Amino acid sequence: MTDGDDSRLDETPPAQGRGWIVGLIAAMAVIEAATGFLGLMSDRPWGVRGLLVEYGAFWPGLLDNWQPNYAAQPVTMFVTYGFIHGGVVHFAVNMLTLWSLGARVMDRAGPGVFAAVYGAALLGGAAAFWLFAPDLRPMVGASGALFGLAGAVLAWEYLDRAFGALSLWPVGQAILLLVGLNLVLWWAMDGLLAWQAHLGGFLAGWAAAVVLDPARRDR
Repeated sequence: MTDGDDSRLDETPPAQGRGWIVGLIAAMAVIEAATGFLGLMSDRPWGVRGLLVEYGAFWPGLLDNWQPNYAAQPVTMFVTYGFIHGGVVHFAVNMLTLWSLGARVMDRAGPGVFAAVYGAALLGGAAAFWLFAPDLRPMVGASGALFGLAGAVLAWEYLDRAFGALSLWPVGQAILLLVGLNLVLWWAMDGLLAWQAHLGGFLAGWAAAVVLDPARRDR
């Protein structure tokens, strides 16, 4: 490849593995639909979602001295929190983002790398929330894993541009945009945004993508 050749960035691999994304979205949709249905059947609809949060959210206190609801909860919550959402809007926004970013990761690297990146980001988001959250409130939502997918996409863009001797500023712009988005949401949500999970997920997704990049063999 000659300096300044950006043909590598224009390559569009055939779509693959979209069924895995659909399956992941379907699993979370079943949880959200069941929560909503049971809420309609109950005279305390938020009690149903609250019960789900109690057993499946990420609770930092469980890694301190809190008593878990079941023995494995301090371990399982590192995964289960990512399948629970705070409501229909939260769920819908996350699923649209999952479809968009997940497709790009699938097209680049396939289902195996997608699963590794998503899993690493899910764990990384939880770990960062545990380490840096200012209080012991619970956390739910797939956004930590979604920021991991964004980290993977930007990591590959960075590597492709660096390999092709192209400007890295578009990657920097995208990162600044994500930082700005988090600041705006943090302000709009009165400080309740789990930005720690977003940061941890992004960094874990970036690292996993660099290690597992299928294009490394071509460099």
